[in-house]
Amino acid sequence: MNKDLLDILICPKSGGTLEYNEKNKELICKESNLAYPVIDGIPIMLVEKARDINKGK
Repeated sequence: MNKDLLDILICPKSGGTLEYNEKNKELICKESNLAYPVIDGIPIMLVEKARDINKGK
């Protein structure tokens, strides 16, 4: 994930910062507990496409 792109992207739900998880190819927002998929290098920044990172815990 390009660092410059990561620096300007924010979570569309909370406005929080994002961290890139290279293993799962996701952008993680700890404020909203959502993981946004990155497909072919393109972040999919749609809340309805995000995964709840607390689900299943």
